[in-house]
Amino acid sequence: MSVINDAIVWFNDPLNWTNPGGIIDRLQEHIEISAFAVLLGCAVAWPLGIALGRRGAASGVIVLLSNLTQAVPVMALLTILTLTPIGLGMPAVVIALAVFSLPALLANAYTGMRQIDPEVSEAARGMGMTSLQRLLRVELPLAVPFLATGLRIATTTVVATATLATAVNGGGLGMIISAGFGLGPGHGGQILAGAILVAGLALLIDAVMAVIERKLTPRVLRRAAGRM
Repeated sequence: MSVINDAIVWFNDPLNWTNPGGIIDRLQEHIEISAFAVLLGCAVAWPLGIALGRRGAASGVIVLLSNLTQAVPVMALLTILTLTPIGLGMPAVVIALAVFSLPALLANAYTGMRQIDPEVSEAARGMGMTSLQRLLRVELPLAVPFLATGLRIATTTVVATATLATAVNGGGLGMIISAGFGLGPGHGGQILAGAILVAGLALLIDAVMAVIERKLTPRVLRRAAGRM
């Protein structure tokens, strides 16, 4: 129980919140890293998943890309990136986490497009809509639940994994945990506090993304899925 008490004491020290490198600074870094990584992942995965989903003949490519990105551990990718001109720091972390976010984003974007009833697209074509109009007005709104689900999974996973940024001096809440280990025995409270911060942030982000997912899903689709 002494470690828990030490963690409580550590949280109650105002300096651990406001000092440079304290909770507020590290939390801001963690959120920035995660946000940039997810945005980069979306910029790559969504256009590709949507395009392949509309064609409907590249399910093997989706599986291959997902397997490739999942097969490379984030830590290994971080190590490789630090040996390139990218070097240490936040850019390497953002790129590695963006790659890590691709499977969920890509697979859900592809699935979202494939689940659209072809008759709906044909009806839109019959109304004189161009390919772009069908995509923006018909297909993407129907695919929103899948896109939102992929975004939620990717965001929560990236937030939890961003703790590894400390390995390449990339910042984030992992730096608090790393500093605790660096101080040696007797500083388990700081290590536990850092772990609680990461877990708490991941749970909070997941809850927020769940609300966003629900709000983005059209009411008629929620009813069809049995959700209010």
